[in-house]
Amino acid sequence: MSRKLTTVVLGTILACFSLLSFQANQPVEAAAAASSGKAKNVIFMIPDGFSTAFATNYRLFKGQPSVMDSLLVGMVKTYSADSALTDSAAAATAMATGHKTNNGMIGTTPDGIRHKTILEAAHEQGKATGLVATASITDATPAAFSSHIFSRDEESDIALQQLGKADVLLGGGKDFFLPESMGGKQKERNLLEEAKRSGYTIVEDRNQLQSASGGKILGLFAGRDMAPELDRRHTNEPSLKDMTAKAIDTLRKDKDGFFLLVEGSQIDSAGHYNDAAWAMKDTQAFEEAVALALDFAKKDGNTLIVIVGDHDTGGMSVGGYGQIGAKLDVLHQVKASGIFMADRLKSDRSNVKEVLKTYANIDVTAAEEAKIKSAKDAMQAINGVISERALVGWITYLHTGVDVQMYAFGPGSDLFRGLHNNTELPHLVAQVLNIDFGNDGHKK
Repeated sequence: MSRKLTTVVLGTILACFSLLSFQANQPVEAAAAASSGKAKNVIFMIPDGFSTAFATNYRLFKGQPSVMDSLLVGMVKTYSADSALTDSAAAATAMATGHKTNNGMIGTTPDGIRHKTILEAAHEQGKATGLVATASITDATPAAFSSHIFSRDEESDIALQQLGKADVLLGGGKDFFLPESMGGKQKERNLLEEAKRSGYTIVEDRNQLQSASGGKILGLFAGRDMAPELDRRHTNEPSLKDMTAKAIDTLRKDKDGFFLLVEGSQIDSAGHYNDAAWAMKDTQAFEEAVALALDFAKKDGNTLIVIVGDHDTGGMSVGGYGQIGAKLDVLHQVKASGIFMADRLKSDRSNVKEVLKTYANIDVTAAEEAKIKSAKDAMQAINGVISERALVGWITYLHTGVDVQMYAFGPGSDLFRGLHNNTELPHLVAQVLNIDFGNDGHKK
């Protein structure tokens, strides 16, 4: 036998042994799921407002690849039915129902048709369902997966629809579950009491969340949106990782599997305020939640994870201000959001130097001090100073219309490769879950 042929034979034998060894070390369910492209569970994760510039700047901020980088599979088109620039309501409706709608509309198309969401379809098939967000749980993204309404602003009505749709709801938005007599936004109903009677465990802070048990949990940790990750230490709110962990631990007990939506809502808020440090810190918080979910999925072997932004916010750049390079290390010194710092300024803003030194470790120049003192909006001026020092540019306080990246891991993840319209995503999820997603809708 020639040396070349011997090498080929030995290589083939070693490859066979390697494959057999790999298969022997995999759970039977995991191997079957991977080969069939079917999964029992789906964790659908949305970093709201996240785009390629956020991903690149975060990699520079972290100093190494993010957990998500190796999971990149494709890109997603985000436009809405009435604009090239979608809002979160229309984008989430597309990803939840498979239908484009106008900006501001939730789970309903412009013709008044209410379309079933992928969460509702999973619920109908007997799966446990959950919603996690760092905004109000009644905000546009979680609302679009669990309710149907003409305007995203009707958050009290959204709250009414959400109970019973999801077994676990964790986020802000307590105001929308309480009656006006208790300082809430509901006309008369106390949805917390109704939820309790329906079997939900009600929790309102980090400690209560950690000790909560049972199959149904309603956690409302702020009146409206939860705090930015930068400011969380001043609260008793759980982190996105904490909420994701509790949701998975609760939902995984259902023998039929689960569908969980997790939104890193505050990334979008940071983009709207052009707050570079807030953006990086909440991206870090989102990555920690992704790492936890990924660890579960790897051990479980029967869980698909899909990670996709709904749109870009702010038009962030990597580098800028007429300089070459990036200085993301500057942001490691920032210990509070621009909102938090602006709130600590005196009425005459005479303490600009002290506030920026205390919370951002910045010795402001005379020009920077004058800029913040004279600005109509001190928060925007503070964020501008910090962004310029980090060489993180911005073009808007609104959304942009660029495509956004998508990541996936687990059974069926190959289906998400390539460039997709956001309306395709719930159909692909339904295919992986092997559930009926007949979605012609009906008028209200």
